[in-house]
Amino acid sequence: MLRSKFPTMPQPTGLTTPPAVIQPTTITPGAPVPPPIPVAPAPSRPVVQLTPGTALALVGGGTAVVLVVGAVLVSLFLAVAITGASVAVCAVVLRSLLASDAKRR
Repeated sequence: MLRSKFPTMPQPTGLTTPPAVIQPTTITPGAPVPPPIPVAPAPSRPVVQLTPGTALALVGGGTAVVLVVGAVLVSLFLAVAITGASVAVCAVVLRSLLASDAKRR
């Protein structure tokens, strides 16, 4: 029931051509060909030349990236510091509430 059934390959019908016969060729020796002169390879990419304007733009862009990344990192640090301080304040308040409740009994 669970056996797979493979289709049978039908036999080719019609005319079949016999394989082509390859005739051997003779090689006639000729004058030796001089080896090609090696050509210097072209550079794979163009050379980038920096003008004073592009150098100034690169320095300005790099400075902007450093300032933005620094601002993001400082803001993340401040967020962690404020969260830690608020958790510490909550812990102190809960501890004092629990301590005062225990003194009343």
